Amino acid sequence: QVQLVESGGGLVQAGGSLRLSCAASGRTFSSAATGWFRQVPGKEREFVAAIMYSGTSTYYADSVKGRFSISRDNAKNTVYLQMNSLKPEDTAVYLCAAGSLSSSKSAYRYWGQGTQVTVSS
Repeated sequence: QVQLVESGGGLVQAGGSLRLSCAASGRTFSSAATGWFRQVPGKEREFVAAIMYSGTSTYYADSVKGRFSISRDNAKNTVYLQMNSLKPEDTAVYLCAAGSLSSSKSAYRYWGQGTQVTVSS
């Protein structure tokens, strides 16, 4: 069992930065891949980024490549999403998930509740 809690969301102007954190409890976290997804009301949950449990492999959606960076600290049971050059279209609830490395939400078994990110123009 893995419990995930996201933090770090907020309101930021376009061009600004935020760092999201996903704190996990549960002994299997360090062996699981972790992904970040985002969701806007009325739209499908969208893949943002993912990282292998070892941290050696990372994957990004084309829409965030070059602007967002995912990393993890297994000693702290935490995964981070550094978001730079934010755009209004990045506004969403951001959720982290633990499971198998994939851009598909169906590969992730455990989900957090999400943190709101709002980017103003």
